[in-house]
Amino acid sequence: MIGHKWTLPALKYPRLIIAVMTTLTLALGLMIPRITVDTNPENMLAADEPVRLFHNEVKREFSLHDVVVLGVVNERHPDGVFNPESLTRILALSRFAQELSDPDNPERRVVRRYVIAPDTVDSIEQDGPGQIRFEWLMPTAPTSREEALAVRDRALGNPLLRGTMVSEDGQALAIYLPISSKEYAYQVRRALLDKIAEFGPVDDQYHITGLPVAEDTFGVEMFTQMAVSAPLAMVAIFLLMLYFFRKVKMIIAPMIVALLTVIATMGMLIGTGYTVHIMSSMIPIFLMPITVVASIHILSAFFDKYQESRDRVRTLKEVMDNLFTPILYTSITSAAGFASLALTPIPPVRIFGLFVAFGIMLAWVLTVLFIPAYIMLLKESTLADFGVKGPDRQRQEKVSALDRHLNWLGGFTFKYFRLILILTVVTLGVAALGISRITVNDNPVKWFTEKHPIREADRVLNHHFAGTYEAFLVLESTDQQLSPAAAAQLLGQTLREAGIGPEEKVWAEQAAAEAVAVAAAGDDLEGFFQELETRWEDQLFAAADDVAYDFWATAMNHLVALQGRGEVFKQPEMLQWLIELEEHLIRGGTVGKSNSVTSLVRKVYQELLGGAPGDYRLPESAAGVAQTMMAFQNSHKPDDLWHLVTPDFRKANLWLQLREGDNQVMEQTLADLERFLAVNPPPTALEHHWAGQTYINVVWQQKMVYGMLWAFLGSFVVVYLLMTLLFRSPLWGLLAMIPMTVTIAFIYGLIGFVGKDYDMPVAVLSSLTLGLAVDFAIHFLQRSRMAYDRLGSWLLAKEEIFAEPSRAITRNVIVVSVGFVPLLAAPLVPYKTVGFFIAAILAVSGLATMFMLPATLRLLERRLFKPVRVRGQES
Repeated sequence: MIGHKWTLPALKYPRLIIAVMTTLTLALGLMIPRITVDTNPENMLAADEPVRLFHNEVKREFSLHDVVVLGVVNERHPDGVFNPESLTRILALSRFAQELSDPDNPERRVVRRYVIAPDTVDSIEQDGPGQIRFEWLMPTAPTSREEALAVRDRALGNPLLRGTMVSEDGQALAIYLPISSKEYAYQVRRALLDKIAEFGPVDDQYHITGLPVAEDTFGVEMFTQMAVSAPLAMVAIFLLMLYFFRKVKMIIAPMIVALLTVIATMGMLIGTGYTVHIMSSMIPIFLMPITVVASIHILSAFFDKYQESRDRVRTLKEVMDNLFTPILYTSITSAAGFASLALTPIPPVRIFGLFVAFGIMLAWVLTVLFIPAYIMLLKESTLADFGVKGPDRQRQEKVSALDRHLNWLGGFTFKYFRLILILTVVTLGVAALGISRITVNDNPVKWFTEKHPIREADRVLNHHFAGTYEAFLVLESTDQQLSPAAAAQLLGQTLREAGIGPEEKVWAEQAAAEAVAVAAAGDDLEGFFQELETRWEDQLFAAADDVAYDFWATAMNHLVALQGRGEVFKQPEMLQWLIELEEHLIRGGTVGKSNSVTSLVRKVYQELLGGAPGDYRLPESAAGVAQTMMAFQNSHKPDDLWHLVTPDFRKANLWLQLREGDNQVMEQTLADLERFLAVNPPPTALEHHWAGQTYINVVWQQKMVYGMLWAFLGSFVVVYLLMTLLFRSPLWGLLAMIPMTVTIAFIYGLIGFVGKDYDMPVAVLSSLTLGLAVDFAIHFLQRSRMAYDRLGSWLLAKEEIFAEPSRAITRNVIVVSVGFVPLLAAPLVPYKTVGFFIAAILAVSGLATMFMLPATLRLLERRLFKPVRVRGQES
């Protein structure tokens, strides 16, 4: 046995060992104040990820920003929010919000220019035949019911506002606050809530939502929750350990080991320059059970053996000889499971996995050195009644009750091993059915509990409005843009074909030559058209007769037509196709509303024609479309057009409002688009791309799922190879995988049956399962082999195995699983998920180890064990 040799420094120089470890930990802990928090889910993708680069390009090109949505709902007043009192408060909120900026970082602010609110949007109305008038919808608060209802009617009459800023039932109004940085969303929310509190009790309900709010708020509450949940879990573990071991001074040691491990790991993470992301914030929660499990094995063995000799050095050497190898391999396998996350394409997950792996190995070092060193420094009086033979009779009765249960369990697994194995196969079959029902889905808003204000805001506002989740569909013409030379050639060809008489032919050649000359002067197509337009206008105005005038007028028409050829999203047939696409997406049920250039063009054209409902349609020509866009340039915010199209009119942006932010909803929208395109090709060749946070969440979720799957399969193989190496037998290595396989199947089968979405926390838990589930198997099998070598049969060996080794496993299962139950009271769903599944993983893996492994050993005894001849017994 060599296990105790590794702990000799701790036995000889305990004070030095503790001092060195504490000093190194504190040195790393000094890095923690440098913490930088990152709650942006976009960073789940690498900075150079194509979808992320395109998303940022779209935001720049169309002047888009992340948005905080402030909704005001009044379901008591017969006119909803459109009463003077409510609108007065809304106006005050709007003007207050427009001035918001971070005093510590002025670059973080509300982008006032693009705010959508009653006082920042136009009312579009006719101003005489062929004339249009743009006025602020609500420049001042109304003072009468009539004025308030007029605001409502003008807003509902504008399709760009209906369902977006104003609910169709008139009960609600939304203010959209673009922010320069999504990291400013939480501060905006807090400032708005403080302002709202000044209004006192009113009938209006105020709700603040939007993905930036959910993500930034989660980041803030996540760290608050970590500061509460981790200590609560440790307190619960402490109390349960106190129940089993009855010595406060003894059970402080595992607490210290866990604390040192967490401090050192987080210090290393922060000190090496990494930000603390949503994933890495959960490192302490994942490290604590693994750290405590190893410590409990040592304490439990020491507890059972110390009173036999009352010699701490001798007892510690015996304990470490028995436990060193199992603890080492459980640490290596757990670390391998988490280190496998480095294979995923998600940067924060890679960092999380690597640093948890580091923490696990650090915990191993601390456990095999710090725990013995700590015990060596205890006074003899502290250990006088520590152990199963102490004078505490009440404690002995409780231990005996556990012993009686384990003794019964050993006999049951020996006698009914076939039944146990049959039930194991049935369990795996049922679990496979559950796994087939798992749905991959996530939504940052659902990281909050049902009663959280953000969840409530999400429900209420998505009920009243077309949707608060955003996705952007960008369509781009793939037709190659003409060069000036090619444009000159086309114009010349068209004019020659149009010419009839001798004079027209002469003018056609003149015009063609002029076009070639202008084209040769430069590569700027727009400059080419402008210069040629100037020259031909001169010819038009200088025409000597009607024939010449008609020719040059026709030439100008051809020039305008060719100029508009590249402006795809001015063509009526393309805009009509766009309308059909939007209607198809809305019929699909996932899109509440689509905002595009088609709505703007039809609304302006409607008012130019006379304002009748039947006039809400597209102009019949590209020139008519251009006229509506020119008219819109007279509005207070003409740049709003460029949210929807690019100035060259070759790209269009559809702002889709989704009522739900689930990945499945976004994926259905993607599928709806593909179905439409398959049977309705656009008039001009287009390519399409998606942007927006809702879409990005889908991309990183897919990468995470498949990345986790491959990482898990890889680590599964690594663990099997490690088990084969440890036991020096492929069959024993396979045997060690049984509890882990059953645990994983059971947990994920349960997820499928209860309808729990496969989201980020659930995906990461597979690595925790890999580590914890194999821990008990290693201890059980290693001690079984040692017992069998001494006793020569499983019948006798099981009596020893279902004593001290099984007590240690049982204590571990109870202490750590019950210890994480307090997480179920957390207000953040990921913490609830982690708490429940850590408890479930430990419970199931413990049961699988205690039932399935002895049953399998009973079945395969002759194949697994070499015959051993023991005195007084034939082998």
